Amino acid sequence: MSRDRQPYIGIYGRRNNGKSTIINRLSGQDIAIVSDTAGTTTDPVKKSFEITGFGPVVLVDTAGVDDIGSLGSKRVSKTLQSIALIDLGILVITDNQYGLPEESLLREFKEKEIPFLVIHNKEDLHKAKTNTERQYKEGGAKYFLRLSPDQSMEPVVEAIRQSIPESAYRSPTIVGDLIHHGDIVLLITPIDLEAPAGRLILPQVQTIRDILDNDAVCIVLKEREVDAFLLRTGLKPALAITDSQVFPKADASIPAEIPLTSFSILLARLKGDFEYYLQGTPAISALRDGDRVLMLETCSHHVSCDDIGRVKIPRWIRNHTGKDLTFDVVAGLDNIQRDVTDYALAIQCGGCMVTRRQLHNRLQPFIKAGIPVTNYGMAIAWVHGIYKRAVAPFTLMHQAPDNEII
Repeated sequence: MSRDRQPYIGIYGRRNNGKSTIINRLSGQDIAIVSDTAGTTTDPVKKSFEITGFGPVVLVDTAGVDDIGSLGSKRVSKTLQSIALIDLGILVITDNQYGLPEESLLREFKEKEIPFLVIHNKEDLHKAKTNTERQYKEGGAKYFLRLSPDQSMEPVVEAIRQSIPESAYRSPTIVGDLIHHGDIVLLITPIDLEAPAGRLILPQVQTIRDILDNDAVCIVLKEREVDAFLLRTGLKPALAITDSQVFPKADASIPAEIPLTSFSILLARLKGDFEYYLQGTPAISALRDGDRVLMLETCSHHVSCDDIGRVKIPRWIRNHTGKDLTFDVVAGLDNIQRDVTDYALAIQCGGCMVTRRQLHNRLQPFIKAGIPVTNYGMAIAWVHGIYKRAVAPFTLMHQAPDNEII
């Protein structure tokens, strides 16, 4: 099975239901602590390993969903929050359990559109009833499996294989549908304070690999070298991709007949809800005094004094709108403290370090509430008046003039 990334699988259930034992059996090694004491697993923990017969995965091991006490309720809350991270859920039950803890999990699976399967564990002690299987199947379970200590794990592996969506392990191409064999792609990559020492940032590396995978040629250079390079070589790239922070310079340097976009916009199309981004970006120009804007900085990085998400984009938007705006920043996949309806706009980073599912679940509360969403690169292109050109490589359906509300 060809795969580009490791799918995230979450394992859930009440305390002492044997979740850790199942993890160890799936991995073929002792990577989870097994104990008869309920509540051994506390906060969700990510474990990378390979499931024999399936492939590499990241398994999210969680605390019992029936944990008690003030600390226990916090653990349960974190367990439920982890569902936003996963591509597939495994619910482990024993003795025909079906109560409030299980109902809360099923509700979260359904709300976040997560496929899941149910394992009735310790089948040697208590047999699963037909009615229990019916309840879970009606609740959305794709499989209901009965498991004893002496049984093979192959049925579980096969259920995982059949249940997990292909998008969980195979990413669509970044630029493959925009270029052809032998095309030259120009990558404009400024080396500034935010650039990591001795290497390129992840979106740039991912794009280079995708270009090579599609049998094209990539030329990487800094923004101040573009004019001289094009003049000296006479080359006409099939596509130019820039760091969003130097969009104005790239727009001025790259001839109008050469398609131009940014790494961030490529990731917006690859991982985000791109149509919602297209619809939401023009809301920047409709912001009013007192509006609150949320910066979703999902990918962790070193914060510099002129940080793109915390300093530059807020400054550019304030300058563009002339409005008195408040900007909040939420890093990683931390909880959003305010109600989503407190915000007039949410601006999501490219999401190079998270999965498409995680990014989708991050944006869904805003989309469902009708709050406009956009992406770092698209927002930067909008405020600099080059939005139409920046999205043109992906769609001809949104050909409004720059900064006209679509």
